[in-house]
Amino acid sequence: PLTSIINYVDLMKRENIQDETLKKYLDVLDQKSQRLKTLTEDLVEASRASSGNISLQMERINFVELVRQACGEFSERFEERNLQPVITLPDYPLHVIADGRRVWRILENLFQNTKKYAMPGTRVYVSVEESDGEVSFIMKNISESPLNISAQELTERFTRGDVSRTTEGSGLGLSIAKDLTQIQGGIFEIYLNGD
Repeated sequence: PLTSIINYVDLMKRENIQDETLKKYLDVLDQKSQRLKTLTEDLVEASRASSGNISLQMERINFVELVRQACGEFSERFEERNLQPVITLPDYPLHVIADGRRVWRILENLFQNTKKYAMPGTRVYVSVEESDGEVSFIMKNISESPLNISAQELTERFTRGDVSRTTEGSGLGLSIAKDLTQIQGGIFEIYLNGD
């Protein structure tokens, strides 16, 4: 049914509608149906990730290059919120055995979370480090709203750092990132120090 709604809204938007009120209604329908589609996809992804019901395509990937691509993709989105990335990456490749598509989803969720919830006008620290044959991705930012829950609670499904947030997050991003990291044999940790 959701696909039909999205398709019919798209067809209606192609009509030469003159009434400004109707145009606004269509825009709202379009935005909310797309939002529902994203939420549905996130729910399916969260369910698969938490149950381990995902087929992984494990391969050798250049993790530094993947992080560099994520930084590039989110640079304009960070600028919109006046966030200044401070990026520290090795100038040589670091390879990991992982599912590239799933690792991209993890990075995308973390960058998206930071873009939505970091305090505008602050720095976002992004780094990749190697120690004892392990590769770590580290991201640090200051929350726009006071965090009134624990670090562990932030990775639970449908949890948001502050109940008063008005952004349209589902509360699934960090949960999905954690589950996808763990099913690939990685470790996902969140530390809170103030906000």
